[in-house]
Amino acid sequence: MGEKIKKLKKIRIHREGTSELIYGALIAFAICLAFHFILGAISPLARHIVMPFVGGILVVAWFMMLNFYRCPIRYFNGDTENLVVAPADGKIVVVEEAEENEYFHDKRLMISIFMSPLNVHANWFPVDGKVKFVHHQNGNYHKAWLPKASEENEHADVMITTPDGDDILVRQIAGAMARRIVTYAKPHEECYIDEHLGFIKLGSRVDVFLPLTAKPCVTIGQPTTGDQTVIAKLN
Repeated sequence: MGEKIKKLKKIRIHREGTSELIYGALIAFAICLAFHFILGAISPLARHIVMPFVGGILVVAWFMMLNFYRCPIRYFNGDTENLVVAPADGKIVVVEEAEENEYFHDKRLMISIFMSPLNVHANWFPVDGKVKFVHHQNGNYHKAWLPKASEENEHADVMITTPDGDDILVRQIAGAMARRIVTYAKPHEECYIDEHLGFIKLGSRVDVFLPLTAKPCVTIGQPTTGDQTVIAKLN
């Protein structure tokens, strides 16, 4: 597909979290200030005892949010031809043949990655190719690791056609806690491994549907690193 064009932005904190982190810091400061004056009016001793506890809780909560929005800069090392890399950090929960009746209407090799709230929640393109279409579907918010989550939960579908003509479906799925799916993929645009496909806030899941001729390279329970772990090889 010609020379590979990198469009990565060198950021350590994902742009989806910029406003949340700023507002979170301001709210934490306001809470600390309120406790400082209220407790000081009641009892200076109470202020000295309670304030470190309140401040500690707010600092821990803010750093947990900071950890959630971290965005490591990654580049896949090696040739990407016919490779499918993990679109997300997490753990493999499904490697099986499954009926995909929304687009393909036949069996596909389905590989699913569950992301806990502690994982990086940026999503990467799993293959080089061209985006065929992007479709968002409203739905339920079942626990993301349940089998029915793939079809019944709110999700965003990105269909990618590889240089060899294989159609690969990537499905971003909202979970019981995740209530916002962000998709950067645009129809008819070329896409590459190393580029961000989107972002899902809080615990969630990403499914990849591949041709049955693809060879899986992961097993259930195996941890994955987005844009690094090879999950399958296309034939």
